[in-house]
Amino acid sequence: MPRLTVVVPVYQVRAYLSECLDSVFAQEGADFEVVAVDDCSPDGSGAILDAYAERDSRLRVIHLGENVGLGRARNRGLAAAHGDYVLFLDSDDTLAEGALKAISERLAHTGDPDVLVFDYARSHWDGRIRRNLRADLLRSEGPATFSLADRPELLDLLQVAWNKAYRRDFVTGVGLVFPPGYYEDAPWTYRCLTTARRIALLDRVCLYYRQRREGSNILRTVSRGHFDVFDQYRRVFEHLDAHEELARWRDPLFRKMVDHYLTVLRRRDRLPPGTRAEFFHRASADYRARVPSGFVRPPGNQGRKYALLERDAYAAMAVATRAVRTRHKVVRRARAMARTGKRLATRLFYRAQLRRPLDENLALFSAYWHRGVACNPAAIDAELGRLAPGVRRVWAVRPEAADRVPAGVEYVRVGSRAYWSTLARAAYLVNNVNFGDSTVKRPGQVHVQTHHGTPLKTMGLDQRRYPASTDMDFAALLRRCDRWDYSITSNRHSTVAWERAYPCSYTTLETGYPRNDVLASAGAAEVRKAREDLGLSEGRRVFLYLPTHREYQPGFVPPLDPARFARRLGPDVTLLVRGHYFYGNAPHVEDVLGGARVVDVTAHPRVEELYLAADALITDYSSAMFDYAVLDRPIVVHAPDWEVYSAVRGTYFDLLREPPGAVATDEEGLIRLIESGEYAGEEAARLRDAFRRRFCALDDGRAAERVVRRVFLGQRDVPPVVPFDRRPRVPTPAEAFGTADAEGSALA
Repeated sequence: MPRLTVVVPVYQVRAYLSECLDSVFAQEGADFEVVAVDDCSPDGSGAILDAYAERDSRLRVIHLGENVGLGRARNRGLAAAHGDYVLFLDSDDTLAEGALKAISERLAHTGDPDVLVFDYARSHWDGRIRRNLRADLLRSEGPATFSLADRPELLDLLQVAWNKAYRRDFVTGVGLVFPPGYYEDAPWTYRCLTTARRIALLDRVCLYYRQRREGSNILRTVSRGHFDVFDQYRRVFEHLDAHEELARWRDPLFRKMVDHYLTVLRRRDRLPPGTRAEFFHRASADYRARVPSGFVRPPGNQGRKYALLERDAYAAMAVATRAVRTRHKVVRRARAMARTGKRLATRLFYRAQLRRPLDENLALFSAYWHRGVACNPAAIDAELGRLAPGVRRVWAVRPEAADRVPAGVEYVRVGSRAYWSTLARAAYLVNNVNFGDSTVKRPGQVHVQTHHGTPLKTMGLDQRRYPASTDMDFAALLRRCDRWDYSITSNRHSTVAWERAYPCSYTTLETGYPRNDVLASAGAAEVRKAREDLGLSEGRRVFLYLPTHREYQPGFVPPLDPARFARRLGPDVTLLVRGHYFYGNAPHVEDVLGGARVVDVTAHPRVEELYLAADALITDYSSAMFDYAVLDRPIVVHAPDWEVYSAVRGTYFDLLREPPGAVATDEEGLIRLIESGEYAGEEAARLRDAFRRRFCALDDGRAAERVVRRVFLGQRDVPPVVPFDRRPRVPTPAEAFGTADAEGSALA
């Protein structure tokens, strides 16, 4: 008997079915089976299921002779389940990595509850990931298991079947089945939650709920099928009538019913023309038949809708609805006119500022699309303050990032009048990406492009050979690059790559990367401070894990299991995990968040401090490897999908043949490299030395000074690069704390 059964009803999903099944069969550390129900799908989905079943005995396929609908297809899968627990996965959704293991462990930890509720995230077609807005309800506070009476707010979660694991003997004991028709999740979920004696929570994203661009939800189609909602709530209240002990739920479920009816009425994409009055009258009849004694309507506009429904006042509701829609149209039109007026006023203001003289002592800085004070621009800013304190230094930041600007740094909010004025009048513009298309490059204005990483992956025009990696407007890109006066590079490899990828008439400055100055010049005090600021004790081995962005992944999905990795390496190891900034607030796997062994440092403002604190770097294809190599500490490449990554994005060299150290292509291999010490051995050191000489030859700690003297002070005779073999060695954490062995290594 497997621990878990995943029931997958399948109908017309051939474009998404393989991704769904792959997400299930890639699960590790869990005992599970899959029951897929082909609901007489006409698009060949059944054949896809059969092909998977031939390759993996954990999949059983049931082919139905006629289309029965989602609820009944789930029932067929439920009847065939052997697992202790049953989960329902819609065939266009996917499981998050490690989801089934996390569910199994939580079930065991909570003593096999009747129901386990876990979290999900919406996966949008354009790559955005949005976690459930009511994720706060899943925080595990108080007892590990409880009844709904202890946490009634769980009724405010999206009431669906696929965000829960159900103990199978609980389901069969209660007699839970899915009814036919639309909105089949309502009676299933409400009966389940109100009946369960022991509910547990898992505050972890276990499922990605696909939001298709073309729409896939049958509930968003115009049909009389939406009248099924009346039968579904009839079933809910018949269940309450049959169980006196559930009487306390009559009031909250009545509210859910009325809110649901009003939602169907409000939506224009549901009821066919001419049926709205019929639906309203039936909803009104249900209202009067089921309203609890002493019921108090909600306040405000929603309460007024309740009152109209109670009086069966459809004409008044229709008039009010038309009035509201008319008011909304007027408001939207007024807002659109205001936005148009504001944009016009902004353009006029910017044009006026462009006619004012340049301020030769004003520099505007930005980094990462105005996300904050960081990277090469921040290092140049600091050095400019030291060498030319008379230059006013201002940062452009997004309004939502303003509270993260360090104290004492002057900034303007992007979009404000102060921003447009500064953009127009600053003699110097410094950025590690491009300013927006509306930016006008004035005569005499100096634009410094610092970039933000040595390129392994193809960039700019080189991406034309890899159309799957971008939908970029290359003509617009080149117009933005035409504004550059200087391109800062960290090595000759970057120089060649940038000049091919961005073929414009700028001057290349091979100075090294200013952001790496702090790495090249760090001493024992800086290393100790970096450790202490992170709360890391002297005796711990610290690995920094930096996976990069992948265009073919919808969110932050670490290619290795951080918690398992840290456990395997022993109690003296801490793994710092940093997700790529492209993912923003994407939901991280639960194991990444906190703990003594695995620490999420994604939001840490200074990655350079993380480099100084780490004994070694683990990455895949991130440009972090080029920066970290400045420290001459071990780098391990974990490249489980190199063939896919290099084929989709394209790369400038074969990382597996020219790596900065030891290479692993799977998690077990990575663990073996570290457990054996091979990652810090002689061969790894030889590879690292060759890599450093190729990519770090200019990073001697004076890159920012060279940029400031050349660009801002107009000096041609800038400090020469210190020869590679004459630079002082940055101490390791063990050396900084005086705990290194006789060989000076804390890693062997």
